[in-house]
Amino acid sequence: MIDPKSISTFNLSRLEKELFVLENANNLTKFHLENCKEYSSLMSKFGSVGDMALRVEDIPFLPVRLFKHMDLLSVPKSNVIKTMTSSGTSGQDVSRIYLDKETSALQVKVLSRIVSDFIGPKRLPMLIIDSKSIVSNRKNFSARTAGVLGFSMFGRDVEFALNDDMSFNFEKVRSFITKYKDEDILIFGFTFIVWKHFVEELEKFDEKLDISNGILIHGGGWKQMEANSVSNEEYKKRIFNIASIKKVHNYYGMVEQTGSIFMECEYGFFHASTFSEILIRDHANYQSKDIGERGLIQLISVIPKSYPGHSLLSEDIGEVYGIDNCKCGRKGSYFKVYGRMKNAELRGCSDTYT
Repeated sequence: MIDPKSISTFNLSRLEKELFVLENANNLTKFHLENCKEYSSLMSKFGSVGDMALRVEDIPFLPVRLFKHMDLLSVPKSNVIKTMTSSGTSGQDVSRIYLDKETSALQVKVLSRIVSDFIGPKRLPMLIIDSKSIVSNRKNFSARTAGVLGFSMFGRDVEFALNDDMSFNFEKVRSFITKYKDEDILIFGFTFIVWKHFVEELEKFDEKLDISNGILIHGGGWKQMEANSVSNEEYKKRIFNIASIKKVHNYYGMVEQTGSIFMECEYGFFHASTFSEILIRDHANYQSKDIGERGLIQLISVIPKSYPGHSLLSEDIGEVYGIDNCKCGRKGSYFKVYGRMKNAELRGCSDTYT
């Protein structure tokens, strides 16, 4: 099992990272070929696909939508301790991701390493822009529940900003920020929920809060934000106007690869950590595209062992801007996401609430 504490999160050279990802991805491909008959059957249809890719771009992938139509797991069902479901609007199929103890533990360790690089090693007083009712079920997780619980490990004295009816609890939030006015505060929420129930709520009542000591991490689908013509820049500006929060980090990820998130740096780029890689593929022929070219995002992770989700082709359009030379100083690939492929299903963590 990989020990994330022994590996630099954002500081391996390009060659060191490629060898690390390639070795672990090949090991996972081999494991899933031997332990998931559905995966093995799918891969056999490609003919030349084996368990020893020579380059990262040769690692075989599955379309992420496949998890909406098939139960894919590489461990006995008796070993499953958590079942995670993706987001989806009413009537849509959802992905079901099965986690055993080993995969779940590795997800937590890797997520901890990634997020700590942005907020520091200490647990911070935490304000969650959601209702406490979202974490009631601890065995069957929606993407939204998984996100709240996953990020809660970085907090202490966790407070929920919303009541069960999703209304904003001004009294509770004011009391919390007064209590921790001399400390950094971690704030977490899903993109659309933060917008609708935090930003717009304060604007509606012409209220302002001083959370200038806050670090906001948010993620989830941007579909509903785009529908309201709200850009990432506008999002950050309006948050600053109502709460004086300067440190705002979006993140990109999916329930099918929980733990392997891509955090947004101070310069507005998502970053692939040592434990994951990002590739861009042509939507017509699936060939790997060069830096500066847009296409479908392929996500590679060294985490998923209980199910064959280590290499997935998403339905998101993205572009890699560079490798090892972002102004923020973090090594690895850095990129931007431009939304869903046309005609793709509406999905994204924040879309679980409308």
